[in-house]
Amino acid sequence: MFCLFALPVFSQRGPTAVARSGEGAHALLRRNGLPDTRHFQQFLTLNQGRLTAKGGLIAGRTYRLPARGKASQAAATPARHPAGSSAAALHAPVFGSKYSRVRVLDRSMRGAVYYLSPGHGGPDPGAVGKYGPHRLAEDEYAYDVTLRLARRLMEHGATVYMLVQDPNDGIRDEQFLKIDRDEVTYPRQRIPLNQLARLRQRITQANKLHARHKGAYQRLLALHVDSRSQGQKIDVFFYHHANSTAGARTARNIHRVFTNRYARSQPNRPYSGNVLPRSSLYEVRNSHAPAVFMELGNIHNTRDQPRFLLPDNRQALANWIYEGLRADYKGR
Repeated sequence: MFCLFALPVFSQRGPTAVARSGEGAHALLRRNGLPDTRHFQQFLTLNQGRLTAKGGLIAGRTYRLPARGKASQAAATPARHPAGSSAAALHAPVFGSKYSRVRVLDRSMRGAVYYLSPGHGGPDPGAVGKYGPHRLAEDEYAYDVTLRLARRLMEHGATVYMLVQDPNDGIRDEQFLKIDRDEVTYPRQRIPLNQLARLRQRITQANKLHARHKGAYQRLLALHVDSRSQGQKIDVFFYHHANSTAGARTARNIHRVFTNRYARSQPNRPYSGNVLPRSSLYEVRNSHAPAVFMELGNIHNTRDQPRFLLPDNRQALANWIYEGLRADYKGR
């Protein structure tokens, strides 16, 4: 049975304990009724950066403890990290078997909560383009970029919720992504065909989660691939609510990264993507978290298509969005 996940696992709150003189992690956990191996692995992940170089405890320091009972009710389960590595690892099957192991590189994004909404899904593929004999569906490419972004955020300690999830399509490295209709809305809801019902469904879930994370830095990102006339080439551009200062700031921070990256990689081609208010968009208008709506390119334009057809380019899009989000979080 395939389980759908909200990513990643660990809450920013929970029980704590103060280390005693000469006490190691196993002894501290046993003293607090947490004797199992899985508790030890969770403890290492929860206290990344607070242990000594050899993984020991510092007397008098407060350490976070795993929750009692089941390992987690959320997204991923902690995986054993390789010998000699101080980094924790998470197991997230939603990324597919090749990418399910997520190494937590640092906790620089700890405290940030993201709701990621790839466009369309289920019975609605969104915009459909063609490349030779191949049909290109907006929802498949937007979903792949969104998964890659989720994984990057998790690598740096952010809490991530995938508002749309596919039971068998993780991160894919093919150019031409198979079109299917089995995506669901978090946590396990069938996606309706009606556009308004579909958007209301996912925003309702995002707003419920927003209330759960009250007081945290929270952002919603909606990723789409545009549909325009075949001859119209576009750069990645961004929308935000006209009255959302935070949403506008987040969009501008991502836009700034794209501008700088284009200047380095394609110095002879100016980047024309822009940031605009568009409060009429349902997700932008109704999200309780500040929202940014992104268009990644024109699915019909042959010069735009490599931006999302090539897996390395999809990863670059995810990396650049992550860099903008990181800058926004650090500058908050």
